[in-house]
Amino acid sequence: MLKQVKEIYEYREMIYTLVRKDLRGRYKGSVLGFMWTFINPLFQLLIYTLVFSVIMRSGEEQYYLFLFVCLIPWMFFSASVTDGSTAILREKEMIKKIYFPRGVLPIAAVTSGFVNMLLTFIVVIAVTLISGRGMNPVAYLCLPLVMIVEYLLCIGVAFIVSALTVYFRDLQYILGIITMGMQYASPVMYRVNDDRVPAKFAWIFKVNPMTSILNVYRDILYDKVVPNPAELGYAFCLGIIFIVFGFWLFNKLQKGFAENF
Repeated sequence: MLKQVKEIYEYREMIYTLVRKDLRGRYKGSVLGFMWTFINPLFQLLIYTLVFSVIMRSGEEQYYLFLFVCLIPWMFFSASVTDGSTAILREKEMIKKIYFPRGVLPIAAVTSGFVNMLLTFIVVIAVTLISGRGMNPVAYLCLPLVMIVEYLLCIGVAFIVSALTVYFRDLQYILGIITMGMQYASPVMYRVNDDRVPAKFAWIFKVNPMTSILNVYRDILYDKVVPNPAELGYAFCLGIIFIVFGFWLFNKLQKGFAENF
C-alpha cells in the first residue's frame, strides 16, 4: 500500500492540473461564471431558512446561521460522493491511452470540491461576523483540523464509490438518493438531541460518519465553543478508517477496471 501512496504522491502535479481544469471548466460559458460557487449555497440557505424558520418553525436563534455552518460542509460531502462515483468512468478514455495511478482521479475530484468549499467558507465566516454572533478565536483554531478530517473522509468515500461504480453503473444514480436521505439523518437542519428526532432513530445519527464532523463545525461557528476533544478525535478516527479501507478496496478493484469499460 505504501508503494501506491508514494506513486500517487509522485503524480501530485497531475492532481493539481486536474483540479485546476475542473475549477476553470465548472461554470464555463455561464453568465455569472465562478460566482455560482457562492450563489448556489446562498439560494439553498434561503430555501431551507424559509421552510424551517417561517413554515416549519425552528426554536434555534438565528436559524439561518445555525443551518449555514453545516450546510456548506454537507454540500462538500454530498458532491464528493456523487462526483467521486463517476471519477473513473469520466476519464475512461484517458485511462485506456496512458498510464498513471488511477487513485489520482477520485483524489482530484474531491480536492476540487474541497477548494470550492474553502472559497464558500469566506461567505460563511463573513455571514457569521455580520450577524453579530461573534467568534471564539480559540475555537477557530480547530476549524482547519475538522476540514482536514472531512477531506480525508471524503477521499476515502470517493475511493470506494468510484471503484464500485465501474462494476455497478446504477450505483451513481442510487448514491444521489442515498445522500439526499442521509442529509435528513445528519445534524444539518436540526441537532441530534432535537425533540423532533425520535429516540428510536437516534442510532442512525450515531452510525452516520458525518454526524461528528457537522457537530464540530457547529460548535466552532455557531455555538462558539471549543469542540469536545472526544468528538473531534472520533471524527478523525472515522476519517482514517474510511481512507485506509477505501484505498485498500480501490487498489483491489482497479485490476478489473479495463475489462468493465
